[in-house]
Amino acid sequence: MSLALDRLARTLLWKELVQGFALTFRYMFRPKVTLNYPYEKGPKSPRFRGEHALRRYPNGEERCIACKLCEAICPAQAITIEAEPRPDGSRRTTRYDIDMVKCIYCGLCEEACPVDAIVEGPNMEFAAETREELIYTKEKLLANGERWERELALRLELDAPYR
Repeated sequence: MSLALDRLARTLLWKELVQGFALTFRYMFRPKVTLNYPYEKGPKSPRFRGEHALRRYPNGEERCIACKLCEAICPAQAITIEAEPRPDGSRRTTRYDIDMVKCIYCGLCEEACPVDAIVEGPNMEFAAETREELIYTKEKLLANGERWERELALRLELDAPYR
């Protein structure tokens, strides 16, 4: 009997509805927590792994020495490297391709590189309409490196104590 009266009282007094309105009213005056994404961006971790880039030394020379460690360690086999010796005896890459469709952004290529040539940068806003646009060639990777060099160097400097 008391259960039936309790249910009737809740129905007539709209207890749950009043509680819901009270909760809504409390949150109306709190600061908003949502971001208007394209125009407002939240903070990114210094260890964020985004779009790949190939870096250069300050004198303009490519850092990649064609050791192929990144190609060997890539679990998705997304990296393809071809190299040839230069007249001075060093090796440099002639082809450095990353298939971003295959890439799982694990960061192992960056960890394996002995000269910090391949890095994953701060850019997370890259999209394409075809699969061919997501095959990054050496030229595109070097352009990314030039575009993001300041941010990449700062991120590597902040991450240095943990390596």
